[in-house]
Amino acid sequence: MENESNLPITLITMDRAASCTIFTRSDGKEARFPLDPSPFEDTSVIARLDFSPAFDALLATTLSGDQVLFEMPLEGVADQLAGRLVVYLDQNQWSLLSNAASEVSKSSEADRAAARKLKEWVDQRRIILPASAGHYYETGKRFSTDKRYVLGLTILQYSRGWQMRDPLQVRRNELHDAFCYRLGRPDSMRSDPVFTLAPEALHSPTRSAGAAPPSTVQNHLDFRTKALLAASVSIDTMLDTQRVEEGPDTGWTAASQRFSDWLDGLAQDSQQKRRAIDIHLLTDLQRELAEEAAAADVSKELFGQWGFKGLVRAIGDSPAVGLFREILQSRHLNKGTTWRPNDLTDMIYLSCAAGYADLIVCEKHMRDPLQHGLKRMGRSVQVYRRLSDAVAAIEELLEAASAPVSPAQ
Repeated sequence: MENESNLPITLITMDRAASCTIFTRSDGKEARFPLDPSPFEDTSVIARLDFSPAFDALLATTLSGDQVLFEMPLEGVADQLAGRLVVYLDQNQWSLLSNAASEVSKSSEADRAAARKLKEWVDQRRIILPASAGHYYETGKRFSTDKRYVLGLTILQYSRGWQMRDPLQVRRNELHDAFCYRLGRPDSMRSDPVFTLAPEALHSPTRSAGAAPPSTVQNHLDFRTKALLAASVSIDTMLDTQRVEEGPDTGWTAASQRFSDWLDGLAQDSQQKRRAIDIHLLTDLQRELAEEAAAADVSKELFGQWGFKGLVRAIGDSPAVGLFREILQSRHLNKGTTWRPNDLTDMIYLSCAAGYADLIVCEKHMRDPLQHGLKRMGRSVQVYRRLSDAVAAIEELLEAASAPVSPAQ
């Protein structure tokens, strides 16, 4: 007879109504422990969390009976994409997808067909639709609790735990790795995947004042606990009934408008203005540049020798921050540009996504500068305005990937 002490745990359940955590063994026997105090806030809509160690999956059930399935990260596996296409949706596209998936009358048949197709490919593990911190923020600040819930549920169900690493951290990683590459130290490069299941990738530790770098996971149990906590918090946060308040005005919009207006009045050609924009950008990034140079062990003397051109090259050769630079130049060079508070969010998140994703779907006002910037950088990421157009392109890519390779003649 098999020793009962060796029987594996097949399911771990946190049940809000029963106020207990349930550990279920492979023989069906259970052990129950009280949830005291309860981790569920009054504004939480989570009724139950089920984790299966065997399948590395977390299933969350809401008070309304809706379910969210998250893939979980595997210890020691940096990239779990397994060849899947990465399709990044801007916030407005998630709203269209949410309306279509919820059978809202104002959605078109084309959008409903696109929603069905995207869900099919996600379930078949052929594509991923990653969520970002920008999606969480934009969803959380919506005024209608019901609409916020439906939109958040759609993002969670389609993303399945996949997320885009915080663009601020991606920017830092790119600068750090650019310095390491120039120093001839490839082994010191971070090379962290941008689209990931890794816990705590959604928000950079630099967003918190005085935050230390992420701690090193000590063992298997620590890794599982950290991953489960991060996934549970992500789901709970997105669906929380309490609205997120608008953040404070940082002054970025007004400063950008003044700079654009100043450039419009200069009697200079585009190349001269591009240099002025680069100086403006380097001033904005001076803290990140200095800190990441120090992290890469660049000496003060060498940092000084690289100078303006060397730093611009480090930025321009990086996928995300390089594309951000191109978009910034495009916007500032366009005479009469009007800057709006949400422009910075759009530029940071979309430039990061377009630097690494296979397809992007966004509004026209961002698609055009994105395409222009990608062309200048020699990149071929596909950018679309409509979900239906993106779905057609995805289908072509998937068919091409699955087509048999002809033997060499």
